[in-house]
Amino acid sequence: MTIDRVFGPAIGRSLVSSYDGLVYAVSYDPHAAPGIAIQTQNALDFLDENLAMAGTSKEALLQATIYLQDMTMKADMDIIWNEWIGPKENWPQRACVGADLGDEITLIEIVVIAAKLEDRS
Repeated sequence: MTIDRVFGPAIGRSLVSSYDGLVYAVSYDPHAAPGIAIQTQNALDFLDENLAMAGTSKEALLQATIYLQDMTMKADMDIIWNEWIGPKENWPQRACVGADLGDEITLIEIVVIAAKLEDRS
């Protein structure tokens, strides 16, 4: 059994773990920019990077859970998400949950499961 992990700056956690053809990833805005729109875009850009490190992409997402500090921000987040996710073929099963994210700066965290893409080389 081999579990691959990509470690981030936080002790005790991985940004990405993969096993048996599945990739589990978490993302947030590493810059803690002001506002949900820019935090969502930064988190999605960071997610793209993390998924690529694990050999997959948004096209292979199976499930996504989005945690928002304040659910009144959902409509603004959805605008950015919908632009990023693209056509129906990319749409994962998705839930959005209001959650205390531990501080007043972090407005969004995204947790996903994706299929690992076949080696195309």
